[in-house]
Amino acid sequence: MKHAIRRALACALAASTVMAMSAVPTFAANADDGIKIGISIWSSTDVLGSQCFQIVEQAAKALGVETQWVDQGHVSEQVTASVETLCSAGCDGIIICNSADSEMLSAIATCEANQVYLTQFFRIISDTAEDSAPIYELAKNSQYYLGAVHEDEITNGYTLVNLLLEKGDRNIMLEGWTVGDATFLLRYEGYQKAIDEGNEAHPDDQATLSEPVYANTSSDEGAKVTANFISTSYPDNMDSLIVAGGGGDPLVGSIGEIEAEGLTGKIDVVSTDFLPDLDAQLESGGMFAESGGHYCDPLFAFLLTYKAITGDETYLKEVGDFGKNMLFPYLYVASPDDYSNFDKYFVQDTPYTDDELKGLAELDYDGLAAACSALSIEDVIARHG
Repeated sequence: MKHAIRRALACALAASTVMAMSAVPTFAANADDGIKIGISIWSSTDVLGSQCFQIVEQAAKALGVETQWVDQGHVSEQVTASVETLCSAGCDGIIICNSADSEMLSAIATCEANQVYLTQFFRIISDTAEDSAPIYELAKNSQYYLGAVHEDEITNGYTLVNLLLEKGDRNIMLEGWTVGDATFLLRYEGYQKAIDEGNEAHPDDQATLSEPVYANTSSDEGAKVTANFISTSYPDNMDSLIVAGGGGDPLVGSIGEIEAEGLTGKIDVVSTDFLPDLDAQLESGGMFAESGGHYCDPLFAFLLTYKAITGDETYLKEVGDFGKNMLFPYLYVASPDDYSNFDKYFVQDTPYTDDELKGLAELDYDGLAAACSALSIEDVIARHG
């Protein structure tokens, strides 16, 4: 893409577009010039991040798109700086995660100033949190914020806690990853909803959920948080642990600490990051249950951004609308048998062939959203046999 020319045109056309309050200006990419999409991610090398890297790079190669990755460690200053870096590098669009709502304030402003499309994955700006209200309004009025690809996090949290309650657990410790993260807050809402409903239905059999203690995205910090829970709460006030997320490394640290304490199988652990040895952990009791995405949120965010860059009007938004809200179903795994097909179709291989990725890139928005919501183990089996 000849960025300088495109953005000069963008400035001229954006002015008339803002005056008319109409759709985002569209600029069809010149196939000879190419498209460049930046990826701002907490880590492209941890358990989940490496899977994200693999599927996005597969799509980029299939579509002939140049990529640039920035690992920002979910450190606030590095998150906002990563967007500035990718804009300066001449990206036509950026997909981003992790991204707290407060960080999206700067990210959207930077992309708006540089006429660069921006899409979140695994995250969405809160439309209910009081502190997020001005950020949500900024997103609605941005010409270049396209929307988000994410899961139903409230239902996810609600389901995981109910699995623990059905097992008989009543004293649940909660390990978060970053204060104020929008996705964590939604999962937390789901956890608490399950606790409140369970306690109301069983007044003589009450359950408790601890206040969250944060481990960021580090296995060492995950181990430290878990060690503190065990030293202060086990066994009388702790029978289970939620590792809310953080990319997989905090969970690795927590499981390792429980094993070091000789408590594997005695503390029921649930989490929302699939591990590469999840089958073994389920077999040994290191994990009780797992919910997970299938690492394809960034793939669909990438495709959404790609289609906007190429000028497909079905992917663009009206100024004043929040943007696209593409929702993924979660997968839940509670036994080695549950995990075996996930391993076959999502770990040992990716769920799409190159030709299928090219086919996804030809869909209008409604078609892509339908493909997103349909992705499951059963869907891949039906396509690949």
